[in-house]
Amino acid sequence: MPHRSAKGNAIYILPNLLTTCCLFSGFYSIVHSINGNFFNAAVAILIAAVFDGLDGRVARLTGTTSKFGMEYDSLSDLVAFGVAPGLLAYLWILQHYGRYGWLAAFLYVATTALRLARFNTLAAQSSDEGPQKAFQGLPCPAAAMMIATSLLFVQFLDLDRTFMDITMLLIVYFLSYLMVSSHPYNSFKHISKAKTFQVLVGMVLLLMVVATEPQITLFVFAGTYVLSGPLLGFYQLLFKRDHVEKDKKMVKKV
Repeated sequence: MPHRSAKGNAIYILPNLLTTCCLFSGFYSIVHSINGNFFNAAVAILIAAVFDGLDGRVARLTGTTSKFGMEYDSLSDLVAFGVAPGLLAYLWILQHYGRYGWLAAFLYVATTALRLARFNTLAAQSSDEGPQKAFQGLPCPAAAMMIATSLLFVQFLDLDRTFMDITMLLIVYFLSYLMVSSHPYNSFKHISKAKTFQVLVGMVLLLMVVATEPQITLFVFAGTYVLSGPLLGFYQLLFKRDHVEKDKKMVKKV
């Protein structure tokens, strides 16, 4: 049974418990970043992303979605996927750039907040249409995973630190831009019942691939998803341009 707030909005235990686990993982990451344990901080962000993916799906499957849950989820995401990865990136690399470093970290946190505010606004406007097929702009959990997996990837391969300094600075700026951009990103929320078994098999195979070398495969998957938005947007722009040119040619023939 749900509890009721003064405004009559339901507060359901299970999905909000998962959101709390996400928030805890984000705070745990912040603590480890401050203590210099960057590997643990990155892993905590990945765990937070798992809980964030579960809370919304559990709420929809059990019919326990609520306004309270959506607002709580956004506040949790700001900590776990805004402050935590921003602080991780700053203490790991960006602090070497002085003012430019902390400004880059702040920009990342600010664009995460803007991304979440825009998402809540769009979700409220399209609440009757069901889950969105695509996100507008890079989801903040994906951006946070990009930062976390970058650290795991660099530490695993022991890459040159000088090269990674400038690369990570550019990655943070690029992720900040993508989160507030209009590039479309697949939400993976629409799966037909006819393809449920195929999706399950695919997830098992994906788990096996990730388990081989997680530091590399997770980085590749995160990077592929991050780049999919601009590439898809470019493809759609090119397709529309070709379509318009064909229409013009048809009009001339007529």
